[in-house]
Amino acid sequence: MQWNIPRLVVAATQSGGGKTTLVTGLLAALRSRGLCVQSFKVGPDYIDLGYHRMASGRTGHNLDTWLVPEGRLTEIFARECEGADIAIIEGVMGLYDGGRRGISSTAAIAKALDTPVLLVIDAKSVGASAAATALGFRVYDPKLNLAGVLINRLGSDTHEDMIREAMAGIDMHVYGAIRRDSTLSLPERHLGLTPVEEHAAAATIHAVGERVEEGLDIEAILELARSAEPVSLPMASRQAAQRATRIGVARDEAFSFYYAASLAELEAQGAEIVEFSPLHDACIPNVDGLIIGGGFPEMFAGQLSGNVSMRTSISRAAAAGMPIYAECGGYMYLMKTLIDFDGVEHEMAGIFPMQARMTEKLQMVGYVEAEQAVDTVLGSAGLVLHGHEFHFSVEEAEHSADLVRPFTFTKLRNGAQYQAGCVFQNALGSYLHLHFAGCPSAAAHFVEASSRWGK
Repeated sequence: MQWNIPRLVVAATQSGGGKTTLVTGLLAALRSRGLCVQSFKVGPDYIDLGYHRMASGRTGHNLDTWLVPEGRLTEIFARECEGADIAIIEGVMGLYDGGRRGISSTAAIAKALDTPVLLVIDAKSVGASAAATALGFRVYDPKLNLAGVLINRLGSDTHEDMIREAMAGIDMHVYGAIRRDSTLSLPERHLGLTPVEEHAAAATIHAVGERVEEGLDIEAILELARSAEPVSLPMASRQAAQRATRIGVARDEAFSFYYAASLAELEAQGAEIVEFSPLHDACIPNVDGLIIGGGFPEMFAGQLSGNVSMRTSISRAAAAGMPIYAECGGYMYLMKTLIDFDGVEHEMAGIFPMQARMTEKLQMVGYVEAEQAVDTVLGSAGLVLHGHEFHFSVEEAEHSADLVRPFTFTKLRNGAQYQAGCVFQNALGSYLHLHFAGCPSAAAHFVEASSRWGK
């Protein structure tokens, strides 16, 4: 079937070019005009969508063709745009960057959704050469609809005039220009932007929205978005299963890394999602299974350790055989101890016989293929999952004959393989981030395992 919505991709020449700030401001500016805006983020990033949500008032979604097959990607895109007037898609890294051979790059997503692209150019310390950069990005892939540029971090009127003149010389339309202003920067730390849950971001987002309204040609941007051609969607209609089980999902300042469409897949398989806080609640809720996602347990290690009743309730649930699935930060929380950036050791839930140690160096970032070596709450041995790793910590396992590594990870970029993760009874953890919409059988298996345990 054919389907359409006004839509636009905002990409950049490289990471750190300011696209998240500009997209957040654009969302706020469009919302202030009374438009209902649906945002998306290319790639596996969790944090940027928190800023999108505050600016647009709607939950944003990831678009990633490694984590979710392209056929399901367009289905998710169309479903989540329901009721929206326009869709704004923020790119990842540089326009053509992604996994190996450009998989899940911004360019690949833009072509899959037949969406025009605006390229953010960081103009700091560059003049007419910005046009040469834009020209190179345009001719690199003629099949991509690179419609124009947004000039960011300009220093003066003269600087802007110089770059606009150069862009006119290559027939590159400039859809707006923003001056340098450090007060508009979004706060960052070791995994990128600081999650909105941890600071008062509303004032900054409002200021960015006002600046974008002043500096960008919003009417021209809307006209460009309306020029997007219809796309083909698979004929897919599936009724959600009847509620079969209750699954607790950890969500607070320490654990916030979840894909909305991933949790929706669990609901479609029959799960009722019950959120709880390992930081603030005394114990887990009345549920049949637990999911503890990624986040920043290292920044709240003292509070997590101090909540002894919560740690005890999770440990008892694991010992009783409750299905538990933990990713990255959640995996670290289920270990015996966590050593923070200052070298302070904190007691954790104690389910897995190892400790997490924070390092100053990024240990892993990239797509991985995970093959299960044993049966787990996600499926049978031999199951192959697509996921993503991004962490600054290392795990230091105890020497134990009981330690079972459930996964063989293969890095997409270089083919390197290594054993990963840990299991204890029906608890499974690793540094892997999954998207259940890309592996619905794993979602169904976890829901079924939780339902059986509950009964």
